[in-house]
Amino acid sequence: MRPITIGLIREGKTPPDKRVPLTPKKCTEAEARFPGLQIVAQESPIRCFSDDEYRAAGITVRPDVADCDILMGVKEVPVAQLIHNKTYLFFSHTVKKQPANRELLRQVLAKNITLIDYELLTNENGERIVAFGRWAGIVGAYNGLLTYGRKHGLYELKPAYECLDMEDMQEEFFKVKKLPPIKMAITGSGRVAQGAVEVLNLMGIRRVSVYDYLYLDFNEPVYTQLRSSDYNRRRDGRVWDTPDFHRNPQEYESTFRNFLPVTNLLIACAYWHPSAPRLFEEADTCRAHFRIDTIADVTCDVDGSIPVTKRSSSIQEPAFDYNCQTGELEPAYSRPGNLTIMAVDNLPCELPRNASRDFGRQLLDNVLPHLVHEGTDNVIERATIARNGQLTERYQYLQDYVA
Repeated sequence: MRPITIGLIREGKTPPDKRVPLTPKKCTEAEARFPGLQIVAQESPIRCFSDDEYRAAGITVRPDVADCDILMGVKEVPVAQLIHNKTYLFFSHTVKKQPANRELLRQVLAKNITLIDYELLTNENGERIVAFGRWAGIVGAYNGLLTYGRKHGLYELKPAYECLDMEDMQEEFFKVKKLPPIKMAITGSGRVAQGAVEVLNLMGIRRVSVYDYLYLDFNEPVYTQLRSSDYNRRRDGRVWDTPDFHRNPQEYESTFRNFLPVTNLLIACAYWHPSAPRLFEEADTCRAHFRIDTIADVTCDVDGSIPVTKRSSSIQEPAFDYNCQTGELEPAYSRPGNLTIMAVDNLPCELPRNASRDFGRQLLDNVLPHLVHEGTDNVIERATIARNGQLTERYQYLQDYVA
């Protein structure tokens, strides 16, 4: 292969993100696996892996990486920091026409940048090949139990962001033994939900079938995992069809009301499409049968599947209350009858070292082979939003968004 240099850029977004695309060990592994590849790290005071850790692994660290062939970050690069004629990899959050990042995409085009978006890196079946989702689920479930414990004065879990890593966080798991026999529902079956399931299993919380969850009582805390077919149905009464649900979510309605009278803690991990039904409506929260008092909205779609998620929350202040009488948001734990919501939108940032190791592994195995041996297949092509100052064919639909 031709010699190629990858520069790990300093994260410029505020609040700063501590994650890295490649950890020091993954950098040395990549250089060993792909002869001719060199990785350089830009100096950064905020990364979860320090400059000295990169230097100790034999990786060059310097103030500027503008001369590298490919620049890799995690979050959106601030517009003022974009460099002309470069190839970038980061999460751009532009393909759904997000208003906040319109100017970012405009400048990418104006500066003749090639933009490859991690979110769009998929295999032949359209499945994502790099993601932080599992860590969103892990931290989201933990935060859900932290919030429930605080709300009911049962225990105090150390916040995930104060833990050094996952192992450190697991030292806290024994505290949830103080839980009463509540019922918890996890929605979803993807990476995010699997992360949440992982945490509840490690905490020793018993998993039960959907039927038993709905109809039996237990003398210990239990959880169940709900797939889309467990809480949605076709409006016309025809038989459930998962591919059809993803293609035509507007043809379906929610049956989640079956779970409202028996669920205490909801951990929402299911991907949600704006045309799909919501789990419940705001009006439901005031009804007598609505038992949920804590929601960990891991998906964190504002005004999305969880209608009471009216804003996202921060890592430092993860929860807020919803008052069903007034429809207003209030400070967390401020009134006994309130519904408490945890809606942190950047959960993997709370365990940045673990999340970065996992992400780097996926990058190394699933993306770098395509990136450094150019032209072998369509993996990189499918994820390239812009090239040579133009939107690529696949992303022409963004033309009116940047116009």
